[in-house]
Amino acid sequence: MNIGEYHTLKVDRITDPGAYLTDDEDDVLLPTKYIPNGTKVGDQLRVFVYRDSEDRIICTTQKPYSEVNQFAYLKVTDTSNVGAFLDWGIDKDLLVPFREQKGKLNRGQWCLVYVFLDEKTDRIAATAKIAKYYDDDIQLEAGEEVDLLIANTTDLGLNVVVNNRHKGLIFESELFHDVLEGDRVKGFVKNVREDGKIDISLRKEGIENLEAGAQQILYELKKNEGFLSLHDKSDPDEIQSQLQMSKKNFKRSVGILYKKKLIKLEKSGISLQ
Repeated sequence: MNIGEYHTLKVDRITDPGAYLTDDEDDVLLPTKYIPNGTKVGDQLRVFVYRDSEDRIICTTQKPYSEVNQFAYLKVTDTSNVGAFLDWGIDKDLLVPFREQKGKLNRGQWCLVYVFLDEKTDRIAATAKIAKYYDDDIQLEAGEEVDLLIANTTDLGLNVVVNNRHKGLIFESELFHDVLEGDRVKGFVKNVREDGKIDISLRKEGIENLEAGAQQILYELKKNEGFLSLHDKSDPDEIQSQLQMSKKNFKRSVGILYKKKLIKLEKSGISLQ
């Protein structure tokens, strides 16, 4: 069983300390407090495997914010003489040793880290020295949709982690709605430069030049699972309440999006194409 990853395991036996799960080769303990109600021998459970504070390999049904070999934006819960501890979604906090800190981390601070398995201790740890973990082998094309983790603000815009592998930048001019450090959002590759730097846009190529009203409608559509119950018969007050725009502006903006084949018109509203 790989430490720091999810595994789907079978319940082999249930004892006072908890349930022992197996992959037919090895067993691992799921402490009683993590056993779902109604669990019985033979059931399959998806669990996260890690080492506890006593260095034993155990598992949990809690879901960490990050697995091994992933970037994450986490909050410092405490510090000690060995380093800083981060809340990563399970009861056992994640250690950032002093040697893995760029500057001293303090309680309450948020930071971008990379989660890794320490080969010397076989324990999961995190590092704030993330530069060496970015992948320079970039196989991305302009217009490609990517997953983003918002990292930090710079004079140029926002640094982002692209597909949990690469470093990218969203220029200030590309920020048409608010995003915060730590947010996970979708974006699009605008350009991959010869020096390996990746320019990212939050808007699909071709809609950058849309008027503000059309951009607002697209933004609201994405927020509402691709559908808005607004149409040319909607009450002006309803349009104003949902989109903060007049009915005249709404109809003009809808026309622009329809001509560009970005939306579909339905009897009950509009939806993304």
